[in-house]
Amino acid sequence: MPHLTTTGTQLSATGAERLGFGIPGYAHPLLAPVEWAELTRPGTPLHWVVLNVADGPGDRPDPHCLEAAGKLRNAGVRVLGHLDMAHGSRSFGDLIADAHRYLEWYRIDGFLLDRCPTDRADLHEVRRTTATLEAVLDGGHLVLGHGSHPYPGYAEAADQLVTFSGPWTDYRWSQVAEWTADHPPERFVHFVHGVPRTHLEEATRIARWQGAGTIFFTDRTERRGQSSPFEALPGYWDEIVSQIGPGVSE
Repeated sequence: MPHLTTTGTQLSATGAERLGFGIPGYAHPLLAPVEWAELTRPGTPLHWVVLNVADGPGDRPDPHCLEAAGKLRNAGVRVLGHLDMAHGSRSFGDLIADAHRYLEWYRIDGFLLDRCPTDRADLHEVRRTTATLEAVLDGGHLVLGHGSHPYPGYAEAADQLVTFSGPWTDYRWSQVAEWTADHPPERFVHFVHGVPRTHLEEATRIARWQGAGTIFFTDRTERRGQSSPFEALPGYWDEIVSQIGPGVSE
């Protein structure tokens, strides 16, 4: 059940008023130069940006990604490396090796663990991974990319959980898990594609009501054989930045 209350436009003081963006990972800087440049615009309410070089850190440092990550970090934007957990099928050793490459080459500030398992049975191994990453990072930011509501114990394994990733047609009728009410909005992330411009305000209201503090909405849609709808700027980027309001990178 939603756990925020509103009166007109006034929100309860639980952190939802600090709604900001988490960028799931734009295409390579050579393919999406405008997208990467936009992320250093002052005042954009960015919580973090994911750097996905080649389904991970790649085999060697990429000069274009080095430059993009450096500009973001110089602008005070938190940069996260992309680690694919493949729903629990990737080995602990492979994940940690990728993490070390990200740190050595790109000096990232944390990780998005994409396709993270959701079941209680997998929690122990995920906690083993996140505990190791926390030690390696020495205080960095960890996001578990479940894409749906996981077993509640996962909330103790990372800084944030992606509890929705999918199309607007599902999001507008979605229900939030009751256990999320025990945590503040800054713990939860929603990624939604196919959001029409005419429903942008409605989507933002849903995020606030469901207690998400970090969002990424796009009008781009998922199509068979094409890249992720999250890899490019939404057509209404300026509008949604204005709607969320000016912010300071965290």
